[in-house]
Amino acid sequence: MSRNDELLHRSVENVSTATGRPLTKRGEATRRRLLEAAEEVFAEQGYHEASIVKITERAGIGLGTFYLYFDSKKTIFDNLVVDLNQRVRHSMAEAMADAGTRLDAERAGFAGFFRFTAAHPALYRIVREAEFVSPEMLRLHYSRIVEGYEQGLRSAQADGQIDQELDPEVAAWALMGMGELIGMRFLLWERGADGAGPDQLPDDVFEDMMRFIHNALAPRGADREGGGR
Repeated sequence: MSRNDELLHRSVENVSTATGRPLTKRGEATRRRLLEAAEEVFAEQGYHEASIVKITERAGIGLGTFYLYFDSKKTIFDNLVVDLNQRVRHSMAEAMADAGTRLDAERAGFAGFFRFTAAHPALYRIVREAEFVSPEMLRLHYSRIVEGYEQGLRSAQADGQIDQELDPEVAAWALMGMGELIGMRFLLWERGADGAGPDQLPDDVFEDMMRFIHNALAPRGADREGGGR
């Protein structure tokens, strides 16, 4: 791990509650309500238009209570980025748990990713706002996803399941970027008259993406057109 990466990972230790003390079960529930309200407010209004008052009003929690958990708008924003990151990675890992091969894991993992982002389209805006509001959190978000992804690809290479010539780090970043932009185009930007988006990625879009991934990852000499199902 590079010095920059060490500093990056250390920075997340500072993303915590205002008190720094372990929370009770009730405290965890209150903190969760604040984070859920912040997710909605930041997504709807953007970081600069959002306020602590708007977040507490949305959560139905007193303004003074907010400061028991977070000491500023920036702190709850940083915590929200970390929270969304943990939840989307959990969704992907849970979906991939029973995959037999790396290509099966890609299919399952992306299905988990798109389920989460369809339910939480705020992830897209919040992560993009982080580029300007909290660049260290932006880097943390992507780096945490890529770490596990790269490890999985390296393991699959060792087992001969994917192309040996691929650089796992480059492949992980490329695949993550593709998933994000496909989700943005076909989930975030598709809105009905009521403003609601789709609850899942269209099947044909998903299958085309999986065929592309199969052809990119399959070992040389393998059936590189066999990814669609």
